[in-house]
Amino acid sequence: MTSGTPARSATERVVLDSSDIARALTRIAHEIIERNNGSAGLVLLGIPTRGADLARRLGERVLQADGRDDPAETLVGTLDITLHRDDLRRHPVRPIEPTTIPASGIDDKVVVLVDDVLFSGRTVRAALDAISDVGRPRAIQLAVLVDRGHRELPIRADYVGKNLPTAAAEHVRVRLAEVDGVDEVAIGRSTGEES
Repeated sequence: MTSGTPARSATERVVLDSSDIARALTRIAHEIIERNNGSAGLVLLGIPTRGADLARRLGERVLQADGRDDPAETLVGTLDITLHRDDLRRHPVRPIEPTTIPASGIDDKVVVLVDDVLFSGRTVRAALDAISDVGRPRAIQLAVLVDRGHRELPIRADYVGKNLPTAAAEHVRVRLAEVDGVDEVAIGRSTGEES
């Protein structure tokens, strides 16, 4: 790894590399277009931090696959969920990230929430609450890079890059070039820091 790239712990193993992630995002983009009969009327909202970067990449692929040369900003935004989380008392204070909505808004649109890992479902529940603060979409769909199971709420993803069954004592780390300097998904033994 290059300097500045976070070190992988000795207990982690890589389950998706950069080419696997790229293929998964391309496949999800085509599935989104097929299910929604194109990209008109779509908005992709990434959940910070890594969900925002994945949404941007996914938006670029959706536009390209649908033959549009619009900039990604016309389709992609971010949705901060910090104030809607149900675990604020148990975790340290988190900085509030900006919520950015494309200029066309989300009213009567199909919103695709984008996140890196689907685990308990609580992040998605918070995102559903946060969406009501910014508009009223026609429908909401969910795209995740990894679904690791262990749901605590009745939530499932519409689009999944990889189903990765895990033990509760394991953690899944998504690393993206924009944040971490490398694209990979690794799995390892939990250190107790994952929510």
